[in-house]
Amino acid sequence: MKKYSAIIIVSFLAFGLFAQTPKGDVLIKNGTVLTVTNGTRENTDVLIKNGKIARIGKNLKAPSEIIVVDATGQFVMPGIIDAHSHIAIDAVNEGTNPVTAEVFTGDALDPLDIAIYRALAGGVTASHSMHGSANVIGGQCETIKHRYGGYNPADLEMKDAPRTIKFALGENPMRVHGEGNKLVPRTRMGVEQVIRKAFEDAKAYQNAWTAYEKGADPSLAPPTYSRRLETLSDILTGDIIIHCHSYRADEILMLMNVCRDYGVSKLCFQHVNEGFKVAPELADFGAGASVFADWWAYKFEVYYSTAYNAAILTRNGVVTSINSDSGELIRHLYHEAGKSQKYGGLTDDEALALITINPAKQLGVADRIGSIEVGKDGDIAIFNNHPLSIYAIPQMTFIDGVKYFDIKEDNDDMRLDVDPEEAVPAFMMEDTHDHDRCMQGVFEQVFHSHH
Repeated sequence: MKKYSAIIIVSFLAFGLFAQTPKGDVLIKNGTVLTVTNGTRENTDVLIKNGKIARIGKNLKAPSEIIVVDATGQFVMPGIIDAHSHIAIDAVNEGTNPVTAEVFTGDALDPLDIAIYRALAGGVTASHSMHGSANVIGGQCETIKHRYGGYNPADLEMKDAPRTIKFALGENPMRVHGEGNKLVPRTRMGVEQVIRKAFEDAKAYQNAWTAYEKGADPSLAPPTYSRRLETLSDILTGDIIIHCHSYRADEILMLMNVCRDYGVSKLCFQHVNEGFKVAPELADFGAGASVFADWWAYKFEVYYSTAYNAAILTRNGVVTSINSDSGELIRHLYHEAGKSQKYGGLTDDEALALITINPAKQLGVADRIGSIEVGKDGDIAIFNNHPLSIYAIPQMTFIDGVKYFDIKEDNDDMRLDVDPEEAVPAFMMEDTHDHDRCMQGVFEQVFHSHH
């Protein structure tokens, strides 16, 4: 009996691991549709069939078996995308070498990470799972969709998304390797030379394989395979997008110069707090910038920044996104985008682009997600108020037409639905002295000491 039970269990596990990722059908009706790329459409329906947006229009009909969601009075937007996240991975830094291009966060995905569900509750449907910033050239990263609820790590993967890799400039690799292990780099000069040497090693590796494959010398042995050098070679050939941890303007310029020298054009800077100082140069290179809304001064090298950063970069033509870098802040990216209006005066579409189509462009997946367009994936977030409003609360989140979050089905969701029209007294005072003894006797003592 135990033998047959074991067979049944293994069969179920195998089915769970190899079953196809689900695709859904849903008709969302009568919402205010924020397409991001094609304006706002009032009282509009969105039909998703087999995981793809099939139609956008008024009074759409669907077969009776398709789920219908009434979004009357609500706002329908593309699923939010976080271009810099650390959720869903059971990995931080492979801090054993300044260059670890051989490692891959996709090998360490954790589908049970509760932060994925919390991200869904904030309308976030996709993110860029990255390890930390200990290495000048780190490992490859994974673009994931937040398909929470399964056990198979592969369900999180966004199939066929372009490959990406993590670089880091400045204090982090200098501290870990130079100060910690007495290795290059200990200075910002050293950081540059680590990158240049890695690219030179990759070129030599490419040349060695080219010579071997041409077969001009039959006695020539094949080069020793190196996953590290293979990955670095793929950066040089444009098959991998660099996403680089950065703060200071001088280092941002340095990496662009290095990339120009080696013909590398696919580059997105992360954090890029001093990007506003070199915004025209970033635009001229074609580099992206994934920034914080208002985080800075948490260490010395990031002392100088501004909450106008996203707006200045946008106005200079830089493809800009706002990221979370946090398993908690990821739930509030729509609030972070709203700050770009407070400080920088961006339009609704410009602000929403910071958390939708722009991060999609930076990750190379703008043809699939980031806006509500026919043919794109059915990744949708529905809000009770405009997502840039302080009163906005996500109501439902869909990925590939499948509902992964519904606030009405989550009894533990404690967010308050505040009515902005409700009259609230400007000043409220309670007499708590009867039950709050922490200040007992203080006023009497102060009175007697002054008299």
